[in-house]
Amino acid sequence: MSKHDEEGIKCVVWDLDNTLWDGVLVESGPLTPKPEIARIIRALDERGILQSIASKNNFDDAAAKLRELGLWDYFLYPEIHWGAKSESIARIQKALNIGMNTILFVDDDPFERDEVAKANPDVNVAPADSYATLLDDRRLIPRFITADSARRRQMYREDEQRKRAEETFDGPKEAFLSGLGMRFKIAEAGGDDLARAAELTVRTHQLNATGRTYSYDELDALRRSNSHRLYICELTDVYGSYGKIGLSLVERTESAWFVRLLLMSCRVMSRGVGTVLLGYLMQEAKRAGVRLFADFVPTDRNRAMYVAFKFNGFRDVGDGDAGARVLEANLEQVQGFPAYIDVVTPQPASG
Repeated sequence: MSKHDEEGIKCVVWDLDNTLWDGVLVESGPLTPKPEIARIIRALDERGILQSIASKNNFDDAAAKLRELGLWDYFLYPEIHWGAKSESIARIQKALNIGMNTILFVDDDPFERDEVAKANPDVNVAPADSYATLLDDRRLIPRFITADSARRRQMYREDEQRKRAEETFDGPKEAFLSGLGMRFKIAEAGGDDLARAAELTVRTHQLNATGRTYSYDELDALRRSNSHRLYICELTDVYGSYGKIGLSLVERTESAWFVRLLLMSCRVMSRGVGTVLLGYLMQEAKRAGVRLFADFVPTDRNRAMYVAFKFNGFRDVGDGDAGARVLEANLEQVQGFPAYIDVVTPQPASG
């Protein structure tokens, strides 16, 4: 399996002229949408595949044409101008905060595909005439299609609103965060959470302690186990729901708890909630009178999670299984939750 196949495609970036439609917009000739293109774009959206545009065109004219076709709203952070498409894709990647290797760029022009591939070697590229087969491309078929998948584009739209509000906010960041009315709910995962939980293990890489993936059936067995607890988190604010964005698997013995899995969606990194779940586990371990350990497998992308452990007083105590380092919490110095977040925990906490 190549590195381009490991994570699947999270975003399709489309060219416009002779790709989404036949014809060239600036030539004022007839423009005909590619057969079935609207159905394909809508189907990808329903699967939770994000979509954007990298096109050399006049922005207003292209936007007007896409609105006429009923497709404009499906594209996030469209890059429509006369600059290099490699730079457009770099900006889209940064805005979406996803890996370059999870982007598929579709363009009819071999020169444009080569320019993108040379500047961003991890980006997947495809000729325009392959568009009709996209729905059968296994990289574009998620293992699970969940409620969060179907709302993914809308959640990014809500994030755009938050970012605009933050950019225009005059005051300290904590004051802005306080005004968001954030509610962070921690719950023991139920059967209807398992598809999203499995999806999180596959899609989340930055705030992820181990990078381990779990199938639906594995997670179902673990949540039913008397010696394990599977926690899932949801974050909401005045703009809407971020969806189910956090997950932790804890193995419990009489004297110690072991965090085998801890992850948080990168979409909430700027909201100061990255350590709320970890703080909850520390509070519960202290209350239960047990030691708390956590597995950590360093990768080239999860340093932020290691920093979160260290910030919360964990120290490295040795080697674990499957290449993991074992960290232990200092439960004498458990930090409270941020004042600007309403944290809802399982009541009563499981014993």
